[in-house]
Amino acid sequence: MPLHANRQESLKGLYLILDQQAGQGRPLLEVLTAAAEAGVRLFQYRDKTASASEAYRRALGLRRAAAEAGALFFVNDRCDLALAVDADGVHLGQDDMPLALARTILGPEKIVGLSTHCEADVIQAMAGGADYIGFGPIFQTGSKRDHEPVVGIDGLKRIRRLTQLPVFAIGGITADRIAPVLAAGADGVAVISAIIGAPDVGSAVRSCISRLP
Repeated sequence: MPLHANRQESLKGLYLILDQQAGQGRPLLEVLTAAAEAGVRLFQYRDKTASASEAYRRALGLRRAAAEAGALFFVNDRCDLALAVDADGVHLGQDDMPLALARTILGPEKIVGLSTHCEADVIQAMAGGADYIGFGPIFQTGSKRDHEPVVGIDGLKRIRRLTQLPVFAIGGITADRIAPVLAAGADGVAVISAIIGAPDVGSAVRSCISRLP
């Protein structure tokens, strides 16, 4: 089911992935608060190692803070956790549950995003009813050791011609790389290390946002 127009419009710009491992001990709630104050309105919580209870505690705090900031909040992989904290949606990888099943679990009002790495993935995302896609890695990245092969700017240009879905470029995105990524057709950029690992989160966010339309 297509998203309401105003929610579709919100799926662009700077998308911050709050990765527990990439944060290297930095409190994610602190990162979210500073990033939201600087203008981020899209957040995703990603944690591959936490227990169910710890992930719930963290996600709930993040979800509440995002809601207070008027930001959309997604959970990586886990539909159960997304439902438990009333997240705005879930973001799935290629090895996660089928997109159609996630839609059945979450219902038509929640947003479902999908990571894609090639043209076939993008076509599948459209057929399965994804609301947006992440595409990459555009550049080499250190945030995910077992990432797919780098697709580059040319790969982004190729898949842009295939879909009208909002496309977020991911993988090695820094402030200086935002302009060429947008010029290649991305609607937004998903950032991890360039913000979470920055000495000043707010300053890093503002540097990225200054490159956006």
